[in-house]
Amino acid sequence: MPPSDPRPAATLAEPQSEPPLSWRATLHVYLEPAGLRLFALGFAAGLPLLLVLGTLSFRLREAGLDRATIGYLSWVGLAYGFKWCWAPLVDRLPLPGLSRWLGQRRAWLLLSQSCVMAGLVGMALTDPRSDLQTMVGWALLVAFASATQDIALDAFRIESADARHQGALVACYQTGYRLAMIWAGAGVLWLAARAELAPALAAGYQQTAWRSAYLVMAGSMAIGLLTVLLSPEPLRREIPPARDFATWLREAMVEPFAEFLQRYGSQALLLLALIGVYRISDVVMGIMANPFYVDMGYSKDEVAAVTKVYGVIMTLAGAFAGGALALRWGVMRVLMLGALLSAVSNLLFAWLAWHGHDLLALIAVIAADNLSSGIASAAFVAYLSSLTHVSYSATQYALFSSMMLLAPKWLAGYSGVFVDAYGYSSFFVGTALLGLPVLLLVWLASRVQARTSG
Repeated sequence: MPPSDPRPAATLAEPQSEPPLSWRATLHVYLEPAGLRLFALGFAAGLPLLLVLGTLSFRLREAGLDRATIGYLSWVGLAYGFKWCWAPLVDRLPLPGLSRWLGQRRAWLLLSQSCVMAGLVGMALTDPRSDLQTMVGWALLVAFASATQDIALDAFRIESADARHQGALVACYQTGYRLAMIWAGAGVLWLAARAELAPALAAGYQQTAWRSAYLVMAGSMAIGLLTVLLSPEPLRREIPPARDFATWLREAMVEPFAEFLQRYGSQALLLLALIGVYRISDVVMGIMANPFYVDMGYSKDEVAAVTKVYGVIMTLAGAFAGGALALRWGVMRVLMLGALLSAVSNLLFAWLAWHGHDLLALIAVIAADNLSSGIASAAFVAYLSSLTHVSYSATQYALFSSMMLLAPKWLAGYSGVFVDAYGYSSFFVGTALLGLPVLLLVWLASRVQARTSG
């Protein structure tokens, strides 16, 4: 059974009595070996996402598939929303041979990354025009393996440092993650364009070009594989083997959730509500962002340069700022700041909708929005990490990170209907208002943390 009160020794509770670090010491944290490892592993985590979602949609549309089919195929991404279902296996089930050699976390990382690489090779060699089902099968393998990698990597990160350093590790992780998204978004399109056989055929689908681009993406996963092999296994509590299958099932599937409810009692629902809606403004708004750019008359080159490259750079800047501020001010204060900035930045999109096509205005809005998103993300991931118990870090974090997308993704499905009825300005104002309850929930959660840490 879970320990009766594990908080003093086993949770990642945020320290209250330690003085703030100097700015020099704060910045030095990013250069520590743990931070560099998380940078490389973050790259491996961010690479597969667009290759089975956004980039794949572009490839399928160029291959002549209709929009409805492409929309249905986006459900491949639901693997990320339900990864908590198999997180207990990643947390507790040793892999024969690999776990003894590498340890529990690195074994699952190596297995999942190898499957991602194999799936990307399969996607590279498959022509969706003649064998769509096989393409979907490979994409499912990549998504499932990528979600599994996320489970193991979150546990690896949480067990690699205390709560005080989680914000900095998150910033390093997000840096690698965002750079991988540039590589898997703008980079793969650039590679495919360079590999086309004849410029005159640039408007048509060329399987050989996409094959070359996806093979390069598969090879890029070697960064993660090499990092896993060269990294030490983080220290974690040794778990005695279960006496029988029923005992193992209870310890792996039931106790991680029961422990959280027992630890926080009546406050657990409040914390789960905050987790479920913290990113709601960003997620709901993000669904209509690309249609908005098209309807406003921005070209593909403008959108790619401003949102895919410059925007990612601003997100990275925000992530580093959020990690540094979390070290100095504490996670809860930065969590409140991130929630406020995320809501306010959506109002800038409402202004842009009224203002009209203006590239400089778009650059300014993207800068503010992505900077806010980076700050909020760094603080939120650090907060989720602080809620986990080290005995169940993979399972509990997978549950939290899945919950933060389910309700916003469901609500975002109606965003197009809202825009059709009321217009973009009203839509963006509405997404900003969705952030108001989040501010109240952060304030209430900070009171819970103050009581449990005191």
